[in-house]
Amino acid sequence: MWETSGRLLRLLSLLQSRREMSGPELAERLAVTTRTLRRDVDRLRALGYPVEATAGVAGYRLGVGATLPPLLLDDDEAVAVALGLRTAANGTVAGMEETVVRALAKVEQLLPSRLRHRVNALGTVTVTMRGGPAVDPEVLIALATACRDHQRLRFDYRAHDRTEGVRTVEPHKLVHSGRAWYLVAWDLDRDDWRTYRADRVTPRIPTGPRFTPRPLPDTDIAAYTSRGITTRAYRYQARLTMHAPAEEVSARFPPSIAYVEATGPGRCVLQVGANSLDELILWVGQGGFDFVAHEPPELLDHLRTMSARFARAAGG
Repeated sequence: MWETSGRLLRLLSLLQSRREMSGPELAERLAVTTRTLRRDVDRLRALGYPVEATAGVAGYRLGVGATLPPLLLDDDEAVAVALGLRTAANGTVAGMEETVVRALAKVEQLLPSRLRHRVNALGTVTVTMRGGPAVDPEVLIALATACRDHQRLRFDYRAHDRTEGVRTVEPHKLVHSGRAWYLVAWDLDRDDWRTYRADRVTPRIPTGPRFTPRPLPDTDIAAYTSRGITTRAYRYQARLTMHAPAEEVSARFPPSIAYVEATGPGRCVLQVGANSLDELILWVGQGGFDFVAHEPPELLDHLRTMSARFARAAGG
């Protein structure tokens, strides 16, 4: 039984390594007769693997099935996959960031220690050019695994004002803004949803007990995260109508800086936060778009003051 199971795995590996292999070649590689090979092929088919018989020379190939079969990788292939996923996790593959981290967590969890050492050695001498803060892949793996397995997490956290503390959370989602990674989690001490910068997180392992996932605070978790990191964390929270298409405004104000929502042809709403009204006005103004400010009231008053000052500077 064990010999047959091992042979089936070797057969599956051979079928994955090449587009097509002849029956006699497969039988020779497996050291079996062609009759035993046919029985093994039937066993793979019974397990759900789409092994197709090729026309002409009697041969076999692994067809496209409804699900992805287990991939059997040799050492070099496994290291290449892990390094590729690490590189992608540190990059900006739009729409694939969280999926990449989940895949990386699965691959590195299963790597033998000898291969993990190779991946880590190559990772220490590899530099990725990026615009945002660097995050240790091990931290991303720990966060992704806790999200996937619904396990409570304790971690040391350094806030934006450089104060440090310990958080106990129920992690739900990882979000990539294009510049930085964020963890969306239910903070058990604050009894509310919070967003944490992953590069400021130092997980405490092992993780805590499992939890039942809560309904997320927004159906669009990316938009929720964008509003949280660009608006809610600041003293002044502004809402403005921009007289320009949302695509053009988003190009000047990415989601890590502001939240942009289209409201009609050639118009959109910009939500952004700042701790200084002067910085907020100058920052929005340098975008080069006409706009109308709606809130907060302090912003409207300051805009009138600044407008009068600039008019006097121009001799008006």
